[in-house]
Amino acid sequence: MPLLEAVRLALDTIRVQKLKSFFTLLGVMIGVTFLIAVVSIVEGMSKYMEEDFAGRLLGANTFTVRRFPWFGDGEATEEDWRAWVRRPRFYYSDVPVVRAALPGDAKWAVESQDNLWAQTKWARPKQVEGHAVDGDYFAMKKYGITAGRLFSQQEAELGAPVVVIGDEVAKYFYPGLDPVGRELRIGGIPYQVIGVIERQGSLFGMSLDKLAIAPFKSPMSRLTNPRGDVDGILVQTRDDLAMHEAMESVREILRGHRGLRPAEKDNFVMETSASALSFFQKIKGIMTIAGTALPLIGLVVGGMVIMNIMLVAVAERTREIGIRKSLGARRRDILAQFLVESATLSTVGALIGIALGILLAKVVEWQTPLPARVAPWSVIAATLLGTIVGIASGMYPARRAASLDPIEALRAE
Repeated sequence: MPLLEAVRLALDTIRVQKLKSFFTLLGVMIGVTFLIAVVSIVEGMSKYMEEDFAGRLLGANTFTVRRFPWFGDGEATEEDWRAWVRRPRFYYSDVPVVRAALPGDAKWAVESQDNLWAQTKWARPKQVEGHAVDGDYFAMKKYGITAGRLFSQQEAELGAPVVVIGDEVAKYFYPGLDPVGRELRIGGIPYQVIGVIERQGSLFGMSLDKLAIAPFKSPMSRLTNPRGDVDGILVQTRDDLAMHEAMESVREILRGHRGLRPAEKDNFVMETSASALSFFQKIKGIMTIAGTALPLIGLVVGGMVIMNIMLVAVAERTREIGIRKSLGARRRDILAQFLVESATLSTVGALIGIALGILLAKVVEWQTPLPARVAPWSVIAATLLGTIVGIASGMYPARRAASLDPIEALRAE
């Protein structure tokens, strides 16, 4: 029997025997549905973390010098935390030390941040994410301004009480008003709003527009870090190679500045987007293994169902097989016929599962903060997997059909 004819016969079987076909395809459909959905969510989270999370929070070709890591790998022990807490803090006076190790085209910034209470006469008090910054902070973060301006170098040097706010802060504290030039009290201290940052959106449901950014030398730094230290010194270079060279230079000069012996470990950390994503990569690996292993159980069950249905089909079509063999059909022709039918049934189930999996992934994306991204390779892999399951499941029934004696088959009722 030609291949296309066998496929057509299998599709006719699905069309005529709808209920039986539905239960035949159910296992494969469920397995492929969850396989596509899980892979799509994992791929979406991976793209989201690499391009949005790391890119927007840390920046490309950027590293941050800190007292201890903000983005751990999930393996830090209580002893590690105790050692980190004992580390010396970073202060504004450490900035010249770090800058001395940087190439001339590198950007730098200082940042301290904390959640602070803010208020105006037009809205109830609400917490905002207060940032005290200096250096090339806005250039490194690539923040655009929709109204007003950034604070000037002179305002930064003098520590002027001016603030640039996020889109959410502007809309909440100044409903229907232009916030530029108006007062915003943060921690009880009045600041003049001089600019509004363009909308940044959110990450995993966490708003990036609750910002209030003021010069580091303004009272904001005392509100964010009462001890007078800084949360981090940010450095951005032209490319990845320059970043790693700068990291080695900064490590060397900081170790000398802090009097560390060669055998002593660093008492500081330098974080990059790669280090921040290390923990996520482990989670991604676990999710990928678990998310593919569980649907495979459904595919195994689906394969067993297909095998049983094909065995029933062989029993129902014994006389037909006998007639075909008596007319000259060879053993391999019968074998190919049933294998193609089984593979077609399973592949149709896989295709339906792919459509349902994409739909399920999109529903999860719409209803939760989890992003979804359909990977083309997963669609191809699921289709091939469905075909392979069909061939493997149909092998025994096909061999059984091909081995039937034509005379005995003709006698079957």
